[in-house]
Amino acid sequence: MSTPAAETWSRQRFKALLDRPDQDIDLAEAALLIACEEYPRLELDLYLARLDTMGEALAARLPESAEALEVASALREYLFRQEGFHGNSDQYYDPRNSFLNDVLDRRTGIPITLSAVYIEVARRAGVPVFGVGLPGHFVVKLLGADREILVDPFHGGAVLTEEDCQARLNRIFEGRVKMEPRMLAAVTPRQILERMLRNLKALYVKEADHTRTLGVLELLLRLSPGALEDLRDRGLVYAALDCYGFAVRDLEAYLSRAARTTKTDELASALETLRLRASRIN
Repeated sequence: MSTPAAETWSRQRFKALLDRPDQDIDLAEAALLIACEEYPRLELDLYLARLDTMGEALAARLPESAEALEVASALREYLFRQEGFHGNSDQYYDPRNSFLNDVLDRRTGIPITLSAVYIEVARRAGVPVFGVGLPGHFVVKLLGADREILVDPFHGGAVLTEEDCQARLNRIFEGRVKMEPRMLAAVTPRQILERMLRNLKALYVKEADHTRTLGVLELLLRLSPGALEDLRDRGLVYAALDCYGFAVRDLEAYLSRAARTTKTDELASALETLRLRASRIN
């Protein structure tokens, strides 16, 4: 794994991709650059070529001006039956489910990464597909010649109705969350990448894996440089790693911009200790 504070080639490339307009961000490449945090020598071109090949194989199966259900059926047959992609229900919280290279190699993942595969293979076949970030679940919206439909890549490419989406929300939230039209809006590649990173951050925080948490925060702050919560969290992780100078830098920047609360007062007090520790090291 790369050094957390280092400006690695993959982080530079990630930032360069994100400087593009949303419609020009290459989702597959950016997702593979996230995976470079774990696999710094990852050969992106090999995986992008694999997606190209899959897109060509799908295109050969599609009739001209295919209706939405025909396209969804072709994708389901190719990706989930022939290629064997499936949701990893048994090891849902395995970090490998969040790395696109692992998902392509192992043919299994979580909703958002399987959706990314679906989107990118479909795009290469000339089929417009967009991510849909439901609360607690991720699906896609496929645009056919006749209409748009919702598809669940985690569950074998099943076509969904809004009632099906509500049923999924009921299972996750025990009936406390009701479907709203805004929940079915298409999300941008930038939003998909942020959700991927926040999934990883949650996994690493739970495991108290400070080094990997820091790597994810580096990417989140390249994605959204003004994200105060991520700036604060990076400072706290630096402190946990005894990198006191970096911790002081981030926490001072956070406190200078955050609204004053009891928690910020507590953090300001802790910052004095960190300054003292940083001065002793320097």
